[in-house]
Amino acid sequence: MRKNIRVWLVTSEHLEDRLWFREEQDFIVGMNYVAVLVSISGITVLAFILMSNHVHFLLVCTREEAERFINEYKRRYSCYLQRRYGIAKGLKDNDIDIREIPEDPEAIAWTVAYIINNSVVANICAHPSLYPWGSGDAYFNSKPIEGSPLDSVSARKRYSMLHSKSDVPGNLLVNGRGYIDSRSYLNARYVEETVFRTPGRMNYYITNSSKAKRRLAAGDDNLPSFRDQSILAAVPDLCRSLFGKSSFSELNDSEKAEFLRQIRYRFSSNVHQIARVAGLTYEEASRLLDSTM
Repeated sequence: MRKNIRVWLVTSEHLEDRLWFREEQDFIVGMNYVAVLVSISGITVLAFILMSNHVHFLLVCTREEAERFINEYKRRYSCYLQRRYGIAKGLKDNDIDIREIPEDPEAIAWTVAYIINNSVVANICAHPSLYPWGSGDAYFNSKPIEGSPLDSVSARKRYSMLHSKSDVPGNLLVNGRGYIDSRSYLNARYVEETVFRTPGRMNYYITNSSKAKRRLAAGDDNLPSFRDQSILAAVPDLCRSLFGKSSFSELNDSEKAEFLRQIRYRFSSNVHQIARVAGLTYEEASRLLDSTM
């Protein structure tokens, strides 16, 4: 690799009191912002994943470029959150960890596996290739992208989709879900041919990644069984059925405590997930769950 160009694992701190992505449309916007920033920066992306309350990127660039990439991603997505949900706080306070990965196929293989395996560890899907919000389905995927070139989309629809006037190559392919497929800009070939080499070796790294080992050690009973977004969508109906109120914010402390217990019982949620979907800190959620009101 060229001088000062390194491989960087960029990770945002797990938010405990709110979500990056609340529903599918948020993930679609997040995926398109990745494509936009790759086009603007020219940075090589080897792997990435968008989870409910954090993100991971594996980038080939200088450290300064990696920092600019994630900060610009946070800035753009914060603007989107403000427009869509009126969330003024944004993601400015969401800390970022940037660490160098040795320029060795073995080290990169473990890191790619660690990233894409997030969705499996969270009990969202059985294999990274089944998770659409990242690069898990990009490697050794011989199925053609079912979509249209970006330049076939009208200017108005293009702006609505990308939330950006930036120059993005028209040959990138937009899939049926409405976002630019990661295989259009990801350096999947390098990951396939140099890092993993065969699908079997990729599955070996996924199965034996640190997160996979922790999942086996912890047991599935200690992990959420439902996605954050599924629980979040059920919150209004649950508030109405239990307390005759339309939102969690309308509940008093006693009702909030009971509501959180119901979330834990009905969805087999752990405290971290309960805090995220309720918009509370871990400490607040723990206090309410342990209260005897």
